[in-house]
Amino acid sequence: MNKKLKLWELERKTPDEFRSQKKFPIVIVLDDIRSLNNVGSFFRTADAFNIEQVVLAGITACPPHKDIRKTALGATETVRWKYAEQIIDEVKDLKAKGYTVCAIEQTEQTIFLQDVQDFHSKPYVLIFGNEVNGVRQELVDCADCVVEVPQFGTKHSLNVSVCAGIVLWEFCKRFME
Repeated sequence: MNKKLKLWELERKTPDEFRSQKKFPIVIVLDDIRSLNNVGSFFRTADAFNIEQVVLAGITACPPHKDIRKTALGATETVRWKYAEQIIDEVKDLKAKGYTVCAIEQTEQTIFLQDVQDFHSKPYVLIFGNEVNGVRQELVDCADCVVEVPQFGTKHSLNVSVCAGIVLWEFCKRFME
């Protein structure tokens, strides 16, 4: 028999332990994410995958907000985050510090997620855009690469927070190897 674990059996880190541990070198940029539930989901996923930071921009709402808290389940208290007034400047600053900037988008020249190479050598900025309009062109133009999650059905988009879970797992698991 394979017994399901209770919450207290999971040996989770305390918020202080989480904040002090070494993070995977990934910064998530949320540009114009309109759904507060999506924002909360990003925070929860960033906590689960031990992400360095979340940068909020444009119309993306900032904590504290009850609808963000509803899906974040406390992750806004553990994940480092900030709001950037000028997101293009923020992305350029991160790029100058050695981060590889990846827009998560569908463009004429994308790299499918499974084909992204060299995960270990650099820190990454992963830019996720608006639920309807995607990543704005100015940020796509600033990116070192554009990464696309391949899809095989009739729809050609995923919910942005679902997309984030897939992308972050692919990036993070390579840092664990």
